[in-house]
Amino acid sequence: MKSPRQLESLSPTQKPGASTLAVHAGEDRHKLGDSITDPIVCAATYTFADTQAVIDFIEKKQPREEYGRYGNPGEKVVERKLAALEGGELALLYSSGMAAIVGLLMAKLNSGDEVVFFDECYHRSREFCAKHLSRFGVVTRQVKTCDYEAMDAAVTPQTKLLISESPTNPHLSIVDLERFAAIGKRRGVETLIDATLATPYNVRPLEYGVDYVLHSATKYLAGHNDLLAGVIVGAAEKLEPVKKLRGILGAVNSPHNIFLLERGLKTFELRMQRQNANGQEIAEFLVAHPRVERVYYPGLPSHPYHEVARQTMRGFGGLITFLVKDANWQQTAQIVDAVRIPRIGPSLGGVESLIEQPLVMSYYECTAEDRQRFGIYDNMIRLSCGIENCEDLIADLKQALEQ
Repeated sequence: MKSPRQLESLSPTQKPGASTLAVHAGEDRHKLGDSITDPIVCAATYTFADTQAVIDFIEKKQPREEYGRYGNPGEKVVERKLAALEGGELALLYSSGMAAIVGLLMAKLNSGDEVVFFDECYHRSREFCAKHLSRFGVVTRQVKTCDYEAMDAAVTPQTKLLISESPTNPHLSIVDLERFAAIGKRRGVETLIDATLATPYNVRPLEYGVDYVLHSATKYLAGHNDLLAGVIVGAAEKLEPVKKLRGILGAVNSPHNIFLLERGLKTFELRMQRQNANGQEIAEFLVAHPRVERVYYPGLPSHPYHEVARQTMRGFGGLITFLVKDANWQQTAQIVDAVRIPRIGPSLGGVESLIEQPLVMSYYECTAEDRQRFGIYDNMIRLSCGIENCEDLIADLKQALEQ
């Protein structure tokens, strides 16, 4: 095998698969101390042999570190690995998914600029734009998810960025990435897809012409519910000002978290295969259960965007949202409380299954009108499937639903 720093092509006809990239991409074949794993470099600053070495670093742009806020050797490895998995030129690692999207927005938007969202989005992303960017004169517009005509109509000469998740959270709507990217190209506006729920295993938005891909690496990429991280992937030239601002804002990750993320990525494809399978089987169980009113899962033929998902996604992920038939929020909470395997928690994508009631976990302080506007119903449950045995998860859900 070639050096893992040259894994883009093993031969003229064969490109490395997801697991090969997840295990080896971005790493030097021979590491410090002859270790098979990359070391944790706990350094706030990096020293130079003499003054000429500092000048050479500045003038020749040597690939070494200067100060911890601008980079860490382990960070570089993980960034190269994530860029390879996503098929992008450059990845920028952040301390969280929110730090990543905030970093991109702050670098790309000025007073008077506008940003257009599809309205099914992470509520903190919406809040940052509507409540905080607005204080600096940035206008946020929201249009109905997957209404491409409405998004096109919302673009003005001041629009600088189009943003969507795909799949969306918690409704799991699937964006036609080619149509989404085409609006941006035609109107001269950059595009961003938050693909946290899909991961680069299931879909790679850059291949459809999207400019930037965002991941909360806390979720499926790290996969073990034990760290926070975020990443933006795209073209190196477009991300250069974002990288410079990251060094100023200081939203960098810790050496230990970087190590945990690299270790989590080694099993990325294996975990995704299991979570895709668990998600599909459990969704099929739920859609047939008499106590379930509706299941939101793109792998089901009943899903409104199933055909788009089938054509663009390798798998449909481990997140399922469903509505309990004829239940108020207290009765819905009883089902959440009755499960024995999933833990109640607000995240997703880890090896442990998690369950929550979006009304309580994320929208409890919102008005009933806002919850209705955002499509957050009293009888809604969100389940993030882990890697447990599927038959055990189904048996657990069955007993909770039938109590």
